[in-house]
Amino acid sequence: MKPTVHDIAAAAGVSLATVDRVLNRRSGVREVTRERVESVIRDLGYVRDVAAANLAKRRVYPLVFIIPDSASSFMRRINREVREAASRAAIERTDISWIEVPAFEVAPLVRTLQRLAEERPAGVALVAVDAPEVRDAVDKLVARGIPVVTLVSDLPGSKRNHYAGIDNLAAGRTAAHLLGRFLQPRTLEEGQSIAVLAGSMLVRDHRERLEGFRSLLASDFPSLEVLPVLEGRDDPAQVHQILLELFQRRADIAGLYSVGAGNRGLIRALKEQRGAALRAVIAHELTEHTRDALLDGTIDVILNQDAGHEVRSAIRVLKARADELAVIDAQERIRLDIFIKENLP
Repeated sequence: MKPTVHDIAAAAGVSLATVDRVLNRRSGVREVTRERVESVIRDLGYVRDVAAANLAKRRVYPLVFIIPDSASSFMRRINREVREAASRAAIERTDISWIEVPAFEVAPLVRTLQRLAEERPAGVALVAVDAPEVRDAVDKLVARGIPVVTLVSDLPGSKRNHYAGIDNLAAGRTAAHLLGRFLQPRTLEEGQSIAVLAGSMLVRDHRERLEGFRSLLASDFPSLEVLPVLEGRDDPAQVHQILLELFQRRADIAGLYSVGAGNRGLIRALKEQRGAALRAVIAHELTEHTRDALLDGTIDVILNQDAGHEVRSAIRVLKARADELAVIDAQERIRLDIFIKENLP
């Protein structure tokens, strides 16, 4: 049988109240008594069930999500998943709030993180912008004992506790492999170009997807020229405009990879373009708009990440960190789904 607090109290010759003070690192216990109780805890191999203790105390976890204020369908879905998680607060013992900040902007995100460092919630999840100022603000939160999870886009080099998102290098390499296979053998002659559309190179997920994409194309399909990346800030109107301008300038575009969002603008531009020789289009995130585009052949492949899984993972990890419990890595691994019109769920 597992040792209990009653066993500790009996072996140490102290009251249950004293054992509780030692376990919770509270004052009011003489140093010699504290050392005796801690020695008994080690000898008995007692492991405290923090989660059960918090459940008994009805502890509530105030968690804060920082989400870009974006017009993209995917970020709206992240927002919706956070709101749904907040609606389950009574069951999951969470008090979830969310703050929207301008997409791809460093200063508003840093100010929000600095304010939260003073408010001291039980944990913070954010869609990160990869900038030194953001990294410093995250490190200060962690230094104050506030767990931090990056969501969708990571912040390597920071002291964040966990990343809830897909392997974006692998996603980019997957897109390159599929695009190269789709285009050969008819279009792999000289002079064929690949367009790449991103939201912003300030976010790590877009940069990593592009890095993986370029790397595999260079090694496996060197005859394909990757054009300079276009940045549409995940805004459908801006994406529509810059793609139409590209199609008017270039008639040799054989394929297109959209690493970010703004897919409504992408789809609209693809339907309106007349000059480009597009034969394959790969984009990210399954939404009602990209689903329709898969079905009608406007888009060939969608690479998808489960927004609900990412939000739930962030909550589980933040609660585990607050309780100083281990995280089950396999449970928190976010997979990359590949959808074509024939396997749509």
